[in-house]
Amino acid sequence: MTSFAGTPSDDLPAVLETGRGDVTTVFVSLTARDPGGRDVDYIRWHSLDHRPEQHRLAGLRGSLRLVSTPTCRAARAASDDRYDAVDHVMTYWFADPASLGSFMALGRALAVAGRMPLRLPSVEVASYHVAGAVAAPRVVVGADVVPWRPAVGVYLLLEQGAAAAARLSEAEGVAGVWWATRTDGDVVTQLTQCFLDDDPVVVAGRLEPLLADRWRTGEVQALLAAPFFSVVPYAWDRYLP
Repeated sequence: MTSFAGTPSDDLPAVLETGRGDVTTVFVSLTARDPGGRDVDYIRWHSLDHRPEQHRLAGLRGSLRLVSTPTCRAARAASDDRYDAVDHVMTYWFADPASLGSFMALGRALAVAGRMPLRLPSVEVASYHVAGAVAAPRVVVGADVVPWRPAVGVYLLLEQGAAAAARLSEAEGVAGVWWATRTDGDVVTQLTQCFLDDDPVVVAGRLEPLLADRWRTGEVQALLAAPFFSVVPYAWDRYLP
């Protein structure tokens, strides 16, 4: 973990006036491990072929791939049956939901060209609307840009219901938190991403008391609460399920 001197950006109106970023939509693909054990091949292909292509899209602002290791899985604080198989997470941040149309069209074009050789078993694909963000003061960068700060990993929450997740930034090793929601009929689901600059498994233990307090009120119900490591470029086999 790193702390820097100076006033945090979120306390500096002159900094915030220069720009707040324009991400509104979080697209998340949750997948299971490859049944044939080809996770390394998949990560390599996706990182070097498929993921770079997405950045030709005008509305794409960033992306992040995560993997759950056996130690990550053992450290989960909650795992509903529908999400228990999740071992890979791919996130794309878009400036607007309309960008998803071009995103899907690009995927189809690459598939037709023979550029989709591997698929992981899908658990869920969904898009969310950004609802809030916070940065830990020690990192000094603002909440708007926390996803672009290099992260050792992410602690990911999926919950039924919606509630601000700012307090999770109090845990040591959490650099910042973004949360987003989607609504299906009367059901609201919240995605929360805690961006970590310490070992995700260690931070998972530090988050447990905060999560217990969060769930005690019943305002939100846990569906998945799990640490993940960020994929390390050219060390594709460093973190595997």
